[in-house]
Amino acid sequence: MMKNLFKFLMIAAAAAALVSCNPNTWKNINYLQDVEGNSAMNMAVNKGIIIQPQDQISILVSSRNNAVAAQFNKVSAMTYVGSEMSTGGSGQGRVTGYVVDNEGNIDFPQLGRLHVAGLNRWQLQDMITERLVNDGLLTDANVTVEFMNFKVSVLGEVNSPGSYSVAGDKITIFQALAMARDLTIQGQRNNVMVIREQNGVRQIYAMDLRDSSVFESPAYYLQQNDVVYVTPNEVRAGQSTINENYFKSAGFWMSLGSMAITVTNLIITLSRK
Repeated sequence: MMKNLFKFLMIAAAAAALVSCNPNTWKNINYLQDVEGNSAMNMAVNKGIIIQPQDQISILVSSRNNAVAAQFNKVSAMTYVGSEMSTGGSGQGRVTGYVVDNEGNIDFPQLGRLHVAGLNRWQLQDMITERLVNDGLLTDANVTVEFMNFKVSVLGEVNSPGSYSVAGDKITIFQALAMARDLTIQGQRNNVMVIREQNGVRQIYAMDLRDSSVFESPAYYLQQNDVVYVTPNEVRAGQSTINENYFKSAGFWMSLGSMAITVTNLIITLSRK
C-alpha cells in the first residue's frame, strides 16, 4: 500500500509541476518574437542627440597653428592649491564645457552668441567650422563637439536600476536595458515606457519589446535625460502587501486544496484494503 501511495504522490507532484509551467508564460518573456534568424531589416535613421537647453557640451577647436586655435577654446580658470597655483600640470587650463541657456544659446569666443538648440553635434561642428573659415578667423579649423551630460535613467523591474552615463552619442533601448542588467522575470516586456522631455513637452512612449515594431519607435534611440521605466507584471504587483504576497494566486490555492482532497481520499481508500 505504501508503495502505491508513494507512486501516486510522485505522479501528482509531476502533474502539478507541469501545470505550473504554463507555456503561455514564455510568450511574455522572449524578445522580438516575430523576428526570424538570418533576416534583414531596414534601419531607422539615427539623427543623433539633439542639443537642448541646459545641456552641457564641450567644443574643441584645433588647427596646425595651436596658438591661434587656443583662443577659441574655453578653458577653466586657474585654481590655487595651498600657496601654489595649479593648472593641472600642463601649464594651461582645462578645456571646459558650455551650458546651453534656456533660449538654446551659447556664447562662443570671437563668434559671439550662437543658437545651438535643435542641432545635433555634427551640425554644430559644421556651423562653427563654416563661421571660422568664412570670417577669416581660422582657415584650417577642425571642430569637435561632444556631450558632457549624456545620461539615461532606467527604473522599475530591472536588475540594476539607476542613472547611467553614456559614452558617445548613440544608445538604443536594448543597450540601456543591458546596462541595467536586463529586465527581471517580473518585468512586462510588452509595456516598457520611455519618458522624454523635449522642447517644453513631456512625451511618453510605450514599447513592446516582444515585437519588431520596437525598431520603428521614436524612442528606440534614446536621448539625453530619457527615463526608461519597466512596469511590473501582476504577480510582482501582487507582492506589494503581505496579505497579497501570501494569497497572490487564488488558482494556486484551489489547485492545492483539490490535490489535498484527492490525496486524502486515496489514503482512505488504500487503508481500507
